[in-house]
Amino acid sequence: MSVSPTRRALVIGASRGLGLVLAGELAARGWGVVATARRDAGALRAAADASGGRLEVELLEMTSAGELAALRERLTGRRLDLLFVNAAIDRGDLPIDEVPTEVFTEVMVTNALSPLRALEALRVLVAPGGTVAVMSSEQGSVSLNTEGGYELYKASKAALNQLMRSYATRHGDDGHTKLLIDPGHNRTRLGGPDAPLDPRESIPAVVDVLEARAGDPGLQFLDRHGDRVPW
Repeated sequence: MSVSPTRRALVIGASRGLGLVLAGELAARGWGVVATARRDAGALRAAADASGGRLEVELLEMTSAGELAALRERLTGRRLDLLFVNAAIDRGDLPIDEVPTEVFTEVMVTNALSPLRALEALRVLVAPGGTVAVMSSEQGSVSLNTEGGYELYKASKAALNQLMRSYATRHGDDGHTKLLIDPGHNRTRLGGPDAPLDPRESIPAVVDVLEARAGDPGLQFLDRHGDRVPW
């Protein structure tokens, strides 16, 4: 007999990498999880099949306002304890003056604009006292930007952080916990094969932070240890 989960989460961007491990970790801890993938959901569907019904898959192109609205309609009536947006792309390490305009636009739309659109479209599903979180990076910290490289990616994460600040100001009275999470430099398609962290080790720490900070209203920028990351 299946047991109805007492906590429910929606993870946006879980087809691979950090999002896939995050969805699996939440399900393993007994959460009921809806996780989205763009089109290729093979690994995520395999995880869902092995989850005992705790993990469901939805297809979503996060950059599409229409698809966000359709997902909200499909999930109407559900109450989420956690809405987590995990999405980012990287288009190489060029000085900003060499980045083509269309690439700049693509990265900013995917990494900064679309996560906030997703929050705005789906926040109505989050229960009072629930958590709204976005995967960020210490590379979005302006004060920590003391080394060269990856200028566009850094700018997109700084923009994400600033937009999340605006979101938190606009919705300051909703009682939601709001988190920007820096998971560290992980071995993913984005982080590269030489990154020092394994998502299977770092993501459980991230979930520890999500669970520990639940019910603590306001916005915080935290790393996987729960320590504050400077803006």
